Amino acid sequence: MSDHLWGYQPTSGHTAGAELTGYTVEATDGSIGKVDKHSDDAGAAYLVVDTGVWIFGKDVLLPAGTVRAIDTENRTIHVDLTKEQIKNSPEFDKHKHAGDPGYHTQVSSYYGSHRPV
Repeated sequence: MSDHLWGYQPTSGHTAGAELTGYTVEATDGSIGKVDKHSDDAGAAYLVVDTGVWIFGKDVLLPAGTVRAIDTENRTIHVDLTKEQIKNSPEFDKHKHAGDPGYHTQVSSYYGSHRPV
Protein backbone atom coordinates (compact mmCIF):
# COMPACT_ATOMS: atom_id res chain seq x y z
CA MET A 1 0.00 0.00 0.00
CA SER A 2 2.89 2.41 0.59
CA ASP A 3 3.38 2.67 -3.19
CA HIS A 4 -0.06 4.25 -3.42
CA LEU A 5 0.09 6.26 -0.21
CA TRP A 6 0.55 9.59 -2.02
CA GLY A 7 -2.38 9.13 -4.42
CA TYR A 8 -6.13 9.04 -3.86
CA GLN A 9 -7.73 5.58 -3.84
CA PRO A 10 -9.88 5.11 -6.96
CA THR A 11 -12.90 4.40 -4.73
CA SER A 12 -12.51 7.59 -2.64
CA GLY A 13 -14.71 9.73 -4.84
CA HIS A 14 -11.93 12.27 -5.37
CA THR A 15 -12.16 14.46 -8.45
CA ALA A 16 -8.92 16.04 -9.68
CA GLY A 17 -9.00 19.78 -9.16
CA ALA A 18 -11.76 19.67 -6.53
CA GLU A 19 -11.45 22.32 -3.81
CA LEU A 20 -11.24 20.51 -0.46
CA THR A 21 -10.12 23.39 1.77
CA GLY A 22 -12.50 23.74 4.71
CA TYR A 23 -13.84 20.18 4.51
CA THR A 24 -14.25 18.43 7.87
CA VAL A 25 -11.99 15.39 8.30
CA GLU A 26 -13.41 12.33 10.03
CA ALA A 27 -11.20 9.57 11.43
CA THR A 28 -12.70 6.11 11.93
CA ASP A 29 -13.67 7.18 15.47
CA GLY A 30 -14.63 10.84 15.13
CA SER A 31 -13.83 14.28 13.78
CA ILE A 32 -10.22 15.47 13.81
CA GLY A 33 -10.33 18.89 12.18
CA LYS A 34 -10.57 20.72 8.87
CA VAL A 35 -8.55 20.73 5.67
CA ASP A 36 -6.27 23.76 5.67
CA LYS A 37 -4.44 22.95 2.42
CA HIS A 38 -4.33 20.13 -0.11
CA SER A 39 -2.56 19.00 -3.24
CA ASP A 40 -3.51 16.77 -6.16
CA ASP A 41 0.05 16.43 -7.45
CA ALA A 42 0.58 13.01 -9.02
CA GLY A 43 2.50 10.78 -6.63
CA ALA A 44 2.54 13.50 -3.97
CA ALA A 45 -1.14 14.21 -3.17
CA TYR A 46 -1.93 15.11 0.43
CA LEU A 47 -4.15 16.97 2.90
CA VAL A 48 -2.89 19.33 5.61
CA VAL A 49 -5.39 19.14 8.46
CA ASP A 50 -5.71 21.79 11.16
CA THR A 51 -6.67 19.82 14.26
CA GLY A 52 -7.56 22.98 16.19
CA VAL A 53 -7.69 22.56 19.95
CA TRP A 54 -8.12 18.79 19.71
CA ILE A 55 -4.34 18.27 19.79
CA PHE A 56 -3.28 21.79 20.70
CA GLY A 57 -3.42 23.29 17.24
CA LYS A 58 -1.14 20.75 15.62
CA ASP A 59 -1.32 20.57 11.83
CA VAL A 60 -0.89 17.10 10.35
CA LEU A 61 0.00 15.93 6.87
CA LEU A 62 -2.23 13.11 5.64
CA PRO A 63 -1.16 11.33 2.46
CA ALA A 64 -4.05 11.11 -0.02
CA GLY A 65 -3.96 7.31 0.19
CA THR A 66 -5.39 7.52 3.71
CA VAL A 67 -8.63 9.02 2.32
CA ARG A 68 -11.41 6.44 2.26
CA ALA A 69 -14.27 8.63 1.00
CA ILE A 70 -15.06 12.21 0.09
CA ASP A 71 -18.62 13.42 0.70
CA THR A 72 -18.97 16.62 -1.35
CA GLU A 73 -22.58 17.18 -0.30
CA ASN A 74 -21.65 17.33 3.41
CA ARG A 75 -18.11 18.67 2.78
CA THR A 76 -16.59 15.78 4.74
CA ILE A 77 -13.53 13.60 4.13
CA HIS A 78 -13.33 10.18 5.79
CA VAL A 79 -9.88 8.70 6.43
CA ASP A 80 -8.84 5.12 7.29
CA LEU A 81 -7.07 6.15 10.50
CA THR A 82 -8.06 6.49 14.13
CA LYS A 83 -7.83 9.75 16.05
CA GLU A 84 -4.99 8.25 18.10
CA GLN A 85 -3.00 7.34 14.96
CA ILE A 86 -3.39 10.88 13.67
CA LYS A 87 -2.55 12.40 17.06
CA ASN A 88 0.72 10.41 17.15
CA SER A 89 1.66 11.21 13.55
CA PRO A 90 4.66 13.35 12.59
CA GLU A 91 3.75 17.04 12.89
CA PHE A 92 3.38 18.94 9.62
CA ASP A 93 6.47 21.02 8.96
CA LYS A 94 5.90 23.43 6.08
CA HIS A 95 9.64 24.04 5.67
CA LYS A 96 10.62 20.37 5.48
CA HIS A 97 7.53 19.47 3.46
CA ALA A 98 8.59 21.62 0.52
CA GLY A 99 12.18 20.53 0.12
CA ASP A 100 13.20 17.65 2.37
CA PRO A 101 12.61 14.21 0.80
CA GLY A 102 13.52 12.64 4.16
CA TYR A 103 10.41 14.23 5.66
CA HIS A 104 8.16 12.49 3.13
CA THR A 105 9.98 9.23 3.86
CA GLN A 106 9.29 9.72 7.59
CA VAL A 107 5.60 10.42 6.95
CA SER A 108 5.36 7.47 4.53
CA SER A 109 6.95 5.15 7.07
CA TYR A 110 4.54 6.23 9.79
CA TYR A 111 1.33 5.96 7.76
CA GLY A 112 2.50 2.89 5.83
CA SER A 113 2.84 1.01 9.12
CA HIS A 114 -0.63 2.12 10.30
CA ARG A 115 -2.68 1.02 7.31
CA PRO A 116 -5.71 -1.17 7.99
CA VAL A 117 -5.16 -4.84 7.23
